[in-house]
Amino acid sequence: MTTAPVSPTRASLEKQPHEVASMFDTVASRYDLTNDILSLGQDRFWRSAVTRAVGARPGDRVLDIAAGTGTSSEPFVADGLEVVPADFSLGMLRVGKKRRPDLGFTAADAMRLPFEDESFDAVTMSFGLRNVVDVTGALAEFARVTKPGGRLLICEFSHPTNGPFRRVYTEYLMQALPPVARAVSSNPESYVYLAESIQSWPAQRELAEQIKTAGWADVEWRNLTGGIVALHRAVKPAAKNAPKNQQSKNQQAKKKGGAA
Repeated sequence: MTTAPVSPTRASLEKQPHEVASMFDTVASRYDLTNDILSLGQDRFWRSAVTRAVGARPGDRVLDIAAGTGTSSEPFVADGLEVVPADFSLGMLRVGKKRRPDLGFTAADAMRLPFEDESFDAVTMSFGLRNVVDVTGALAEFARVTKPGGRLLICEFSHPTNGPFRRVYTEYLMQALPPVARAVSSNPESYVYLAESIQSWPAQRELAEQIKTAGWADVEWRNLTGGIVALHRAVKPAAKNAPKNQQSKNQQAKKKGGAA
């Protein structure tokens, strides 16, 4: 079976890491502006929802994977939390460092994170999991760097739950989005990939099952904007050999964090 040729400025749905990273390098300079326009400003609401759903507390250390230029990390900074913005697109990191030199941007591949085991209280990834070649492997890697009782929050495009609305949204993705992207993006072809990757992404329940398979517990999700976006929240189980009082503390902390 042959694969259709891919423009050097966009990735294929095979999601080879070097293709995806190169594609994001080319959109970095106008990435935030383009997203704001294409989402009709909803991206700000989605970022705020992520921060609330994580339920981070003073003293927590948060890893923000696929942080891009750092816009997804800024709400955590505003709350006085320690956040590590990480991305594997060097172009994104360069733009992020220019606009927020105070943030500790880190080059990192979601499949091989350059962090020690159990070094974060929470891990977030907004609109990045869909671009990973091995989703379950990445989710397991996120669990490796998360402390027992720590939280995972995935914010990703999903499937609208209302039939008529879903048809309108699909029409927007495939027909309206590419022309708008040509007007405002530094790499319009990458937004054709965006539309295609959203269409091929699993629905809410399927993604929840993948998260469970990767070793996370208490998986739940909440739809935003009618299901255009879904927040999936999970907890890393306490170590089996942890003292009972420590497991109890982890359970209490999870309850304080609230549902997604």
